[in-house]
Amino acid sequence: MITGKLYFFTASILNWISVLDDDERKRIIIDSFDFLGKNKLARTSAFVIMPNHIHIIWQPLDDMLQLKFMKFTAQQIKFHLEKNNPAMLASLHVCKRDRKFQIWQRDPLAIELYSREVTEQKLDYIHNNPCQGKWLLCSNPEEYEFSSIRFYEKEEKNLSFLTHYMDILG
Repeated sequence: MITGKLYFFTASILNWISVLDDDERKRIIIDSFDFLGKNKLARTSAFVIMPNHIHIIWQPLDDMLQLKFMKFTAQQIKFHLEKNNPAMLASLHVCKRDRKFQIWQRDPLAIELYSREVTEQKLDYIHNNPCQGKWLLCSNPEEYEFSSIRFYEKEEKNLSFLTHYMDILG
């Protein structure tokens, strides 16, 4: 990812395990977005946290954003699982030289958003993801707590790290 550009970013949990079905683990992701914003590492415009993956629209302000985000959230999720769900953590065991456990799958997807039209298409995709037949986490996107939709639809400002995508695209 190139610093200063706007991206649609998707990261999935190893083997699609539903690690993020727990609200406390979702809060790890939310708290990370807040940290990134306060420390001027990224401007986050949209997100949804699904049971086994996340979608984000963000603007990296640091060359190492992806690495820092993935490493930190993986470590915090691992700590949470050690304490609260060792069986799930065991399902994330890997035999690698540099780690015993792996939370995120390798090679997350990052697509540059080069226009308002493409950005809005991804924004709609993100916000409607919880309502999709595969998930059925809610019947209306605005019901899903772990998404940025209410920032856009109801202009709620309770997630201070969110920046409207038009403020980035110009």
